[in-house]
Amino acid sequence: MNPADRRYRYPFTNCTNCGPRFTIIEDIPYDRPATTMKEFKMCPDCRKEYDDPGNRRFHAQPNACPVCGPRLELVDNYGRTVPTGDAIKKAATLLKAGKILAIKGLGGFQLACDATNPQAAQLLRDRKRRPAKPFAVMMATIDDILIHCRLSAAEEQLLMSPAAPIVLVGWDNKFSDITAGVAPGLNNLGVMLPYTPLHHLLLRETRLPLVMTSGNLSEEPIARDNEEALERLKDIADYFLRHNRDIRARYDDSVFVVENKKPVALRRARGYAPYPIHLPYTSKQILACGAELKNTFCLTRDDHAFISQHIGDMENTETLEHYENTLELYKKLFRIKPEIVACDLHPEYLPSKYAIEYAASHNLPLVKVQHHHAHIVSCMAENGIEEPVIGVAFDGAGYGTDGHIWGGEFLVADRQKYQRAGQLEYVPMPGGALAIKKTYRMALGYIYSLLGQNFPLEGLAFSKIPASELTIIKQQIAKGLNAPLTSSAGRLFDAVAAITGVCFEASYEAQAAIELEMRAPQRRTLNQSGRYPFTIDEKSGIKTVRLGKLMEAVIGDVRNNMPVAHISLKLHLTMAEIAVEMCREISRETGIKSIALSGGVFQNRLLLKLTSHKLKEAGFKVFTHHLAPCNDGGISLGQAVNANQARK
Repeated sequence: MNPADRRYRYPFTNCTNCGPRFTIIEDIPYDRPATTMKEFKMCPDCRKEYDDPGNRRFHAQPNACPVCGPRLELVDNYGRTVPTGDAIKKAATLLKAGKILAIKGLGGFQLACDATNPQAAQLLRDRKRRPAKPFAVMMATIDDILIHCRLSAAEEQLLMSPAAPIVLVGWDNKFSDITAGVAPGLNNLGVMLPYTPLHHLLLRETRLPLVMTSGNLSEEPIARDNEEALERLKDIADYFLRHNRDIRARYDDSVFVVENKKPVALRRARGYAPYPIHLPYTSKQILACGAELKNTFCLTRDDHAFISQHIGDMENTETLEHYENTLELYKKLFRIKPEIVACDLHPEYLPSKYAIEYAASHNLPLVKVQHHHAHIVSCMAENGIEEPVIGVAFDGAGYGTDGHIWGGEFLVADRQKYQRAGQLEYVPMPGGALAIKKTYRMALGYIYSLLGQNFPLEGLAFSKIPASELTIIKQQIAKGLNAPLTSSAGRLFDAVAAITGVCFEASYEAQAAIELEMRAPQRRTLNQSGRYPFTIDEKSGIKTVRLGKLMEAVIGDVRNNMPVAHISLKLHLTMAEIAVEMCREISRETGIKSIALSGGVFQNRLLLKLTSHKLKEAGFKVFTHHLAPCNDGGISLGQAVNANQARK
């Protein structure tokens, strides 16, 4: 920012302690010839800094300046150079005019637009095919964020940390001019501060909050190379602000929340991965291939677990290629040659298929780990727990050993084995995966299976469903046709969201549950009382939470015009009480007083807060996630730890 400095307004400035590292490294040791900076020969001034032990740029491998380093270029979506004397100033002008820009960041391209412009935000949604999933917003300073959001001291500290993640914070959208279309239906906003010189310069020029989201179409990996970005993003972005420093590893932004003044990972990537998680033992060299959604893999050696950056949803060949390339880079950088391969039980998961092929082609033993046991072991591992725990796994979906879809599980578990001690009641999912998107189908699965096929729907928001579809749903449930059974806690939240009219159809994962959580009062809830009725019975050694009375009471509240805020809070309190009562019963039989909470449903901050509080009040010691995500992004860690125990 100093006009007298030779690096004035140069967007690739860094010292030894900042700037790119993992995204440009090709091998170790971390020397310039083993990075993508090898293409840029240092000028005499940069070389002098680099060679001087007293200079803060001593052996800063990406050291560069405007004379010898990478350069910016602004092009349109046909790849034609936009004539300008200052690419950043021109880019800022375009953003202020409502244009969408693809910006080459540390680990790939980001899509940016003016976050205060409703038309620009909606255009980005339409082009990106992301109808409702929230966008992250970048602002220049903490003071700028405070204009729009509420920040605790711990949130402020996390935002300003060197890792500079996206942090979900309270959003005063009534007083903020950030358009509601950035995060529809939510009172939280994902915000971050600039973490590269390019971002700093752009934010200073625009003086606007900017949407800053991954440069991809929904479900694809982030675009990395200039030509690749132009090909994949030309129908989304109007212009491309790019540079000629190659990116070796794709890298999304990390996403965190703060709970009890501590950072909690929801997506672990830039700034955190591949920093290892310490293991309380010496591990074999293991490759754990992770889950289908929110995929990460994990490699272990000695007492380190290297969890990859967020790879994404493994549902297409592009993501699989990203997965394979990143895995090869990790194996190379950390000198790991897997001795054991671990994967999820689900036979159709792409990472499981990859694991089976990898183990066979390398003649390695393969360990298959049940999804929710991996969740609980992941929580145990990062907390250094060796003794057995009662694991409460509230999740969306995981393949169960009985062939059904689990997700509301109570496990007596250690790192090697588990026993399923309890579950939420099984209900059908009419249409299978369709019931996850069309949440009204899930609601009818609960109603028709628990309350009877003749249960009246008057007074509920199901009138818009065609009679023909209702007939099909009834037949699917009655005959068990494309209606797999699930015990999922996530599907229960979906069903209540549909019954209350909060979300009838979801366009992104967990949308219904998130919007239902947002409707509940967010403050002073710990000492609230009141719950919906439920019962617990036991058959064949497994305790089952019966949900018919709960569902009937929810419907009664809707028909009595009870506010959705009241119903939502009551449901959250009930789920916390279910956890406490089940843990009490299991503890009486086992003597275990340690509880591990895991699974994607515990991203619900209100539920996590209530459940932890009530369990502690009941005399339990409660362990939760901080380093590895509680969602499927943490599964690979649990798989790796379990595989090490299983092959001792």
